[in-house]
Amino acid sequence: MNKASTGFYFEDFTLGQVLEHAIPRTITEADTSLYLALTGSRFSLYCNQEFAQQLGYSKQPVDNFLLFQIAFGKTVNDISLNAVANLGYAEVEFIEPVFVGDTISVVSEVIGLKENSNGKTGIVYVHSKAVNQEGYQVLSWKRWVMVNKRLEGMQNTFAVEPQLNSMVPIGSISIPEQLSITSYDSRISGENYRLNDYKEGEWIDHIDGLTIDNTEHTMATKLYQNNAKVHFNHHHMALGKHQQRLVYGGHIISLCRTISHNGLANAQWLAAINGGVHLNPSFAGDTIYAATQVLQCQELGSGVGALRLRTLGYKNSSWHELKPHYEKAHEEKSRLPSSFVLDLDYTVLIPV
Repeated sequence: MNKASTGFYFEDFTLGQVLEHAIPRTITEADTSLYLALTGSRFSLYCNQEFAQQLGYSKQPVDNFLLFQIAFGKTVNDISLNAVANLGYAEVEFIEPVFVGDTISVVSEVIGLKENSNGKTGIVYVHSKAVNQEGYQVLSWKRWVMVNKRLEGMQNTFAVEPQLNSMVPIGSISIPEQLSITSYDSRISGENYRLNDYKEGEWIDHIDGLTIDNTEHTMATKLYQNNAKVHFNHHHMALGKHQQRLVYGGHIISLCRTISHNGLANAQWLAAINGGVHLNPSFAGDTIYAATQVLQCQELGSGVGALRLRTLGYKNSSWHELKPHYEKAHEEKSRLPSSFVLDLDYTVLIPV
């Protein structure tokens, strides 16, 4: 018998199954530096030690998007090694800050299963939790992924689709105990816009674009130890529908976050991801852009406010060209055009 694992297929999952993911990860300064290099992120909290200390941290925290990518990567070998695509996220809560030197471990529970009518794939729903070396939970999220079957054909299993909340209530999000806004200096962040400068319903066209190359997205996905075949195995993917490797959807999320700095530079702390969907695949050579709608503004006290945002990532086009298509699809409740690649609903903390 070959000792090498082929990973989990749809048939291998059972409702209530608990998966303790191998290879916990100690986050290093090299990880945070490489993340900045591969995404171009410019948020000051993760670039400036003195600025982080002004905000009450003893040292720079790890960017929560990097934490999410690393923790997500821990789950791939068990959940999505044989995935067709990761479909979406819900109820992503960042509970405690993480710092260089922390070791992250992840466990997941299967909370839903649903066969697809093609007999080739099924949807697996999981709830994953990440803890640090002291056992404190730092991150919790739910996601659903389309996974190949080992053998084609319907098993006629009873479908269980979990009820997922549409958002993490702003009143229940975790505010870092260390965070102090009293010494916040907008000259360091690069913009003066604070909570009260944003209006519910307004759109921000972030303007800037980032073109993906093969080396960049491959290195980013390796940084997260995400070994899903669709991102790494060109020989395997060349025989399929797209005939090339897919860019990891988490990398698209990070690129859109980077792009959003232009217009949201003071939205330093990611508090929650309420929901997210990868609308269409992205490939090397695509140029990613983003536009953000402000959904909700709320003061939380002590000079801290929360913005609930909806960022749309799209490729090889402009917001001027795509906004009418978005508005039509929104009005008709129809599918967005194929240029749209990401729909992400999330909450950030920002000075009042």
